[in-house]
Amino acid sequence: MGSDADVKPGTLLVAAPTLQDDNFSRAVVFVIHHHDEGTLGVVLNRPSEIPVHDVLPKWGELASEPQSLFVGGPVEQRTAICLAALRTGVDAGEFSNIVGVNGPVGLVDLDSDPDELAGQARGMRFFAGYAGWGKQQLTGEIDRGDWHVFPALPEDVIAPPDENLWARVLRRQGPPLAFLATHPGDVQLN
Repeated sequence: MGSDADVKPGTLLVAAPTLQDDNFSRAVVFVIHHHDEGTLGVVLNRPSEIPVHDVLPKWGELASEPQSLFVGGPVEQRTAICLAALRTGVDAGEFSNIVGVNGPVGLVDLDSDPDELAGQARGMRFFAGYAGWGKQQLTGEIDRGDWHVFPALPEDVIAPPDENLWARVLRRQGPPLAFLATHPGDVQLN
């Protein structure tokens, strides 16, 4: 399951099957920042119907399929966040418009020129809003069993929405956690 000590930038928070909060049911959250004052991440598996091009015209062509905004979380949904999964051998430190999060995944400055990144990323995902936890809030939720903490793979950030990311991440953990991928959520439905 993991603990708050396992949470760091580049880890995933995977919702327990029993977490019924509408914002986070079967959510996979990529952690961008984690420190004593709180945690910030984006939900990777909530696509919207809004094309990136409609909101961020100069970035639309660089968006990974389906080229739509994803709902990053319930906080500040008018704020846009972009994560890039860089190509092998490309270092986020080489760019003034990327802040490295973990390995080849970086946070993109959307006020910069997108041409600087053309061809440097395997994919880019754009989010409206984010998920945030105040001091000790996430610790309490993890201790209660609401979240599992796992390492992220760069391809998780740009996974197509038709690929049930929640189940895929659980399955790759092996037994017994892999069995949660088939959990009905509401055991009354089983």
